[in-house]
Amino acid sequence: MVNLIGTYECKADAKGRLILSSALKKQLSPILQDGFVLKRSVFQPCLELYPMSEWNILMAKVNKLNRFVKKNNDFIRRFTAGVKIIELDSSGRLLIPKDLQSFAGITKNVVFSSAVNIVEVWDKDNYEKAIDDATVDFADLAEEVMGNEKENEDGIS
Repeated sequence: MVNLIGTYECKADAKGRLILSSALKKQLSPILQDGFVLKRSVFQPCLELYPMSEWNILMAKVNKLNRFVKKNNDFIRRFTAGVKIIELDSSGRLLIPKDLQSFAGITKNVVFSSAVNIVEVWDKDNYEKAIDDATVDFADLAEEVMGNEKENEDGIS
């Protein structure tokens, strides 16, 4: 399992190419050759960059869904809408396809934000707004998600 750390800023060029920061590239170096999957986030106006190994783990779970149940089929269709396989080019850049740039509102300033085993790719203004919006109730959210030791099997507190 990949455990990524940090938030990194960069600029998109006119073609939508992004240069990974050296710190992020170093964390990803053992898996760069395997490529990535880029998809729309379910909950936010951002993109999710999955190392191929993490994507395969997630798809193993999705593949267990019964496709003869309509809501499962609808979920799979929406979840995988716009999914693209992405590789670094010879200059170490990621090309964000136009449809995904549009979905995330990516224009020039971009934030790569680690989210444990994936990287979220944000337009910087949208990222700052999402962080600001989340700070209002983050203490309550942290308590609800991480604070109940009875439900927390990992013992994290």
